[in-house]
Amino acid sequence: MSTHKPMLHWLIIILLLCAVLYAAVCALMYFQQRKLMYLPQYTRAAAAQTNFQMLQGGVVLRGWQDHPQGHTSAQPAPDAVVYLGGNAERVELALPMLRQWLPESSIYTLAYRGFGASDGTPTEANLVPDATALLAEVQRLHPNGKVVLVGRSLGSGVAAGVAAQRAPSALVLITPFDNMLATVRDHYGWLPVSLLLHDRYPSDERLQHYAGPLLVVRAGLDDLVRPARTAALLQALDTRGEPAADELVFAEADHITILTEPRLGSALRVWLIRWG
Repeated sequence: MSTHKPMLHWLIIILLLCAVLYAAVCALMYFQQRKLMYLPQYTRAAAAQTNFQMLQGGVVLRGWQDHPQGHTSAQPAPDAVVYLGGNAERVELALPMLRQWLPESSIYTLAYRGFGASDGTPTEANLVPDATALLAEVQRLHPNGKVVLVGRSLGSGVAAGVAAQRAPSALVLITPFDNMLATVRDHYGWLPVSLLLHDRYPSDERLQHYAGPLLVVRAGLDDLVRPARTAALLQALDTRGEPAADELVFAEADHITILTEPRLGSALRVWLIRWG
């Protein structure tokens, strides 16, 4: 009796098992992807710890505001900064950094839905309108000043969606990506990501609709948002027209340490003065 038929039989069984396992992993990623993409569990805060909130679409979003000496929420500084943080980032911890960077501006940041002390569930369809409403509110509170929008990592994708709809005075993107689809594919290229991914954050497309000053801050050792993703975003922005996107590179920084770069704050101030 030939041994080829039993071997073929077992080969078919192994291939079928591999196919079933692959399909199961794809199904798991499809149904659990937002639990993998959004990590609010690292950002929890009590509502009593916040000092700023908004009601958006029936959901209470809570965050923080910080004003320069001599100013209050009733009498804020003329200029303001809106900060959209990264995934798993406790955005309140960015306030001292932003205060050091831009000492004369009022600062606002909200935790995303489901993050910090905010209610709700995070999705792209919610986060972009929430942040757009936040920018609109801050612009209302600062009608005669400049309102700068700063987005970091995931927040860069949110900020791109905001800027496409409601332009800030200037836009700063820290460790940004071109789109979430390509970013996820960098890490999970063995999966059919284009068929699975819900929240895509197409910054490369959305920023075509923003014509204001734009600064891209890059980390040379970033292994989360890989350099190719930021390079692809800059390449897409080359078609945006004037003003061209400016680029600030910290070759020895990674995705986390970029915020502790001692030259970042001064470089940001110089850039904002340029666009006065």
